[in-house]
This record gives sequence, structure tokens and C-alpha cells, in this order.
Amino acid sequence: MFSILNHYFKKEGLPLKKRVSFCIPFGIISAVLLCLFIHQLDASILLDRVVAVVNKEVITWSDLYKMMESEAGDKIKAMDETERMKLFRENEPLFLEKLIDVRLQIQDAKRIGFEVGPAEVKEAIENIKNKYSMSDTELEEMLKKEGLNLEEYKKQLSEQILVRQYLNRQVRNKIVISDEEVENYIKVNRENIIDTESYKLRQILFRKPKDEIENKMLEEKIAALAEKLKTGEDFAAIAQEMSEDSSAKNGGDLGFVKKSLLAKEFLIVLESLKPGNISKPFWTGQGLHIIKLEEKTTAQSPEQVKEAVRKKMEDEQFLARYKNLIKGLREKSHIEIRL
Repeated sequence: MFSILNHYFKKEGLPLKKRVSFCIPFGIISAVLLCLFIHQLDASILLDRVVAVVNKEVITWSDLYKMMESEAGDKIKAMDETERMKLFRENEPLFLEKLIDVRLQIQDAKRIGFEVGPAEVKEAIENIKNKYSMSDTELEEMLKKEGLNLEEYKKQLSEQILVRQYLNRQVRNKIVISDEEVENYIKVNRENIIDTESYKLRQILFRKPKDEIENKMLEEKIAALAEKLKTGEDFAAIAQEMSEDSSAKNGGDLGFVKKSLLAKEFLIVLESLKPGNISKPFWTGQGLHIIKLEEKTTAQSPEQVKEAVRKKMEDEQFLARYKNLIKGLREKSHIEIRL
């Protein structure tokens, strides 16, 4: 700045003494402006610091927090900002490792030659809009609530498509499960696979008394309770208050119980019940029960069982191969964490 002004004033014929007197204040102003610029630059670096380097690509604090925001469920999003940020800070290392894995996959996909064009991203956006019956304006409004603009979302979608294509080629398409493997798996795990018919139940249980007089008293008590339930009383609330079973604390919820694990007394009662029905009181060796059938799942056909087993085996193999892929990418990469 000083040399430029000096040259200009010299050209205009201004004496050296006056040239110096003019230039010094400009030099001071320039120095001050430069210091302010450097200060602002330092502040921006501090606000959005580098938290990791993956090969030659940096991951910033804002990259990490955008990922955590996008993966946060409704419960976390509904938190007070201070609480949410505290939760994010506690989980920074976990999410950073996940983000590093994503970056490694994107880098390797690009190295191999994978590309995602604008047409693929546009098609993905159209599919999302059609699926949720959204207009362009509604989509942009939704993105705004998530802290994204359309261009950022397109970039995010492009990376997701790239990773999916990469994993399909490098992992999923290499998994082949033969019919023989499926049959062997079913033979080894027959008890857990074939008996797929089950019932989702709640129960109220009164333990069996020691003498007949108490039995009669108990029958009268539970008969009155059964009439009360017929009028629409909350089964779970009564179970929690009165049942003598360990399930009482959960409102009598037994979850899904496989048919093969149920006592014959239960099976006889369940034959006449439909989902939503409540049984009459009945005895077992444990005591006097009232049950509510909430849901029933029917047994699968042999072909459905095979298909479910094949899917399970593919998922297990995918997970194992994916872990090996990530391990290999990490071993041959330079990763520097600066959290």
C-alpha cells in the first residue's frame, strides 16, 4: 500500500516530505485492517475446527454436528438445545468414527471410478417427493427445519447413492447362499425357526392357594374381576395392581410367546380367542389366570421359512464382510483424529 501511494504522489509532483506524511497513516490503517482480518480468520477456524484428517481430506466440527443432527431421532430433536448439545458432545467420538468410515468408502468408490450424476440425484428426489406426496416447496420447508438447503441435500443424497453402489459391488453382490447352506442352517436351528406361530399375550395370575376353601374364594374374586374387565376396564392397569406374576410390573405383558412353549390349558383357551379378546378365568398348575390375546402370528410355509433364513444368512455375511472392508480401508489409510 505504501509503495503504491508513494508512486502515485511522485507522479503528481508532490514533495518527498509530504509524500511520507500522507503514506504513514495509510500504512497504519492497512496494518490494523490486516490484524482484524487475521483475528476474524482465527475465530472462524476456532468455531469450525478440524476434528479429523482422512488421507488428505479434512473433517470439520460442523461436518460432524451436521451428521449427528441428521441422524438424531425425534426425541433428541425435541430436547432443549443445551441438553441436545451436551448429548452430542458426549457422543462425538462414536459419531466421528462412523463419519470417518463413510469418508473412507466415498474416497475408495471415487478411486475405483464410481460416479453419481445429476440425473440419479434428481430421480432420487422425485421418488422421495412421490413417496411422501410432497411439492418442491414442502420439501424445501422440511429441509429448512432440518438445517439444510436443497444443494446440501443433493450432495448428501449423491454420497448416499455412491456408498450404496459401492457396497453393492464390493460386498453384497459377492454374497451367495446355496440351497444346501439354507437347509443345513434350518436343521441345526429347527426349534427356533420352524415353530413361528406365536401369541402376544397379557395375563393376570393369582397363585394357587393351599386348600380348597381358599380356591373357592379365589374363584369368586376372579369371576368378579372378569366381569369388571368385560365392561372395558384397562387390563394392563388391573394386571399391574392385582396380578401375582412377575409380569405385573409391565401390566401383565408376556410379549410374543411361541405356541410350542405354551401349556395345553393356554392353547385350549386361545383356540376360541381373537386378537383383542379377554378369556374367562382358567386354572393351570400355577394358579388361576385371565389372559388377553393382543396379536397372533401364523406359521410360515416351508418356502417362507427358507426365504427368511436365506435373508438372515445374507445379512450376517454382509455385516461380517462389511467389517472386514472397513478394517482394510483403515489399515491402508492415514487417519488423524484431533478431537
